[in-house]
Amino acid sequence: MKRSEAEELMRLAEMCAYERPFWDAGRLVAGVDEAGRGPLAGPCVAAAVIMPPDCLIPGVDDSKKLTEKKREELYGKIVKTALSYAVCIVDSRLIDEINILNAAKRAFASALGQLSVRPDYVFCDRIGGIDVPYPYEELVDGDAKVYSIAAASIIAKVTRDRLMRSYECVYPEYGFAQHKGYATRAHAESIRAYGPCAIHRRTFLTKLGV
Repeated sequence: MKRSEAEELMRLAEMCAYERPFWDAGRLVAGVDEAGRGPLAGPCVAAAVIMPPDCLIPGVDDSKKLTEKKREELYGKIVKTALSYAVCIVDSRLIDEINILNAAKRAFASALGQLSVRPDYVFCDRIGGIDVPYPYEELVDGDAKVYSIAAASIIAKVTRDRLMRSYECVYPEYGFAQHKGYATRAHAESIRAYGPCAIHRRTFLTKLGV
């Protein structure tokens, strides 16, 4: 059911509860999140974003709750509104080399390091520690609780989905445009039929016996 304008403003105000004390003190907050920790193929993408205080974009939410069309729409609004944003893409080879958790942590830190504006504080989805020169706080399901993390989750998800759609042109037999590299039945069957391609995570394929 579609929310009323008042309901949406109230929801956004609740999502900004973590940022509000910093914004009221004139301090900048960055949100960080990633997309693609679980798939069998493709990169892990992290995004960091600093949103301006009191310039809330209706509809911003955990990317997993949004349709692809809505994410694309919000992506354009977020990148135009953000004081700064940055993306880090970690490919499947590095994921296999250092494991997905370490790759995601590296992507978080790299995305933060690329911001053109230095944040005073960072909120990120729970990841288990990152090496950054900023005070930060991790939250379980942070992308559903914190406005800045939700905005970062949309940037990360849209960036990764666009990459996976582009891989469809290179490896059309795998159906990456549809499943984005996740372990669907159709994807597993294509791997068994054709073998893994260059963007498959070899360490993730052992469960399939490939």
